[in-house]
Amino acid sequence: MIRVGILTLSDRASKGEYKDISGNAIKEILQEWITNEIEFFYEVIPDDFELIKSNLIKFCDKLNCDLIFTTGGTGPALRDVTPEATEAICDKILPGFGELMRMESLKFVPTAILSRQTAGVRNRSFILNLPGQPKAIKECLEPVFPAIPYCVDLIGGNYIKTDESKMKVFRPKSAIKK
Repeated sequence: MIRVGILTLSDRASKGEYKDISGNAIKEILQEWITNEIEFFYEVIPDDFELIKSNLIKFCDKLNCDLIFTTGGTGPALRDVTPEATEAICDKILPGFGELMRMESLKFVPTAILSRQTAGVRNRSFILNLPGQPKAIKECLEPVFPAIPYCVDLIGGNYIKTDESKMKVFRPKSAIKK
């Protein structure tokens, strides 16, 4: 079993002004790709630096999530502080994930350059910041996901298996479990 935290950052969705569809999009994508049994933890909170930090810490330290995905709060607006909160609680930052997601998004929209998504590790949890729109989430997650299970292996998380016909991941031959 793997544990997955999904943290949606939205002032309006957290007030119930509209339904969060981004967090559900992440869940649906992961259920399609991952063959392990998955326990999900899900929160919708406002774009608040301290609240984001405390929820990320809870997902990492108390709930022991292998994977944590945030959605929203990665743009240049004043309230967009997800990358800063992520960086504040991580032991290590993995900038290549954000770089690849921006490069991929630029194929679809010129405003992808405004995105500040990042990834990092806290203890045995891998954290990835994703955009706030379901279409963009899938476009960003597809190119980076092949590296995520091996990253989780390296930090001591649970072994993630995928349906290879839907999402092929990369692990060195020495890291593959039968």
